[in-house]
Amino acid sequence: MSPEALLLAKIITSATMVVGLTLVAEHVSPRVAGVLSGYPLGVAIALFFIGIENGADFAASSAIYTVAGFTASLVLVYVYYQIARRCQRWQVLIAATVSVIAFVLAAGLLRSFHLTLATAILITIITIVVAIMQFSMIANVKVGKRIGFSFWVLAIRAATATAIVLFITGLAAQVGTRWAGVMSAFPITLFPFMLILHLTYGADQVFTVIKNFPLGMGSLLTYTTTIALAYPSLGVGVGTALGFATATGYLIALALLAQRFPKNATE
Repeated sequence: MSPEALLLAKIITSATMVVGLTLVAEHVSPRVAGVLSGYPLGVAIALFFIGIENGADFAASSAIYTVAGFTASLVLVYVYYQIARRCQRWQVLIAATVSVIAFVLAAGLLRSFHLTLATAILITIITIVVAIMQFSMIANVKVGKRIGFSFWVLAIRAATATAIVLFITGLAAQVGTRWAGVMSAFPITLFPFMLILHLTYGADQVFTVIKNFPLGMGSLLTYTTTIALAYPSLGVGVGTALGFATATGYLIALALLAQRFPKNATE
């Protein structure tokens, strides 16, 4: 694949996937969008193109730190929530800025450790459990009167996510597997989605997404673990397909559990 074709593929894939969540939130519910935010859209794009450009083994090694880096993603949404619920002015700007700084600090800390896949998985599972407990008191709120996202709003969101993908994949070879891995865990699709939703509908809808994000993170975890194990032996293409299969299986299992053990919640 030529550099031009690779760049175009990154742009089209990123933009298409990231706009989808916005439409789900508006036409289904922020709760469903929050769970689907844990589907490996952004991380799949990042690791796939890292594998294409730097080799399957490089991407597999990076994936170990991506698994650990999901802890930094949870730090980001937690900090965003805490700042947004306390700020009265410049709520979105301050929450976004501080939460990104928190992500970078957490990612840098994780990057400094020598991690195995097992320890990375353990760290992330513990963090997911803690996050679910921390967010348990947030109410599920549906989008009220639909304002409708304009073409330009969706275009800005897609462009933001695409820029993040291009930045992470472009730097991968220069920064090494650890930094490439933890930076791939940045919530590429979730973060711009949160900002647009917050600006359009308000904080309560964003908090609903944040509440349900940890539930969907099991999908990210299963996907990235599969990539770390499958890329070296099966290659980028087959490994990616297998990763999506395991991630989808997790979400199906989660949906079946939700039907079996329904909760009283306002969506």
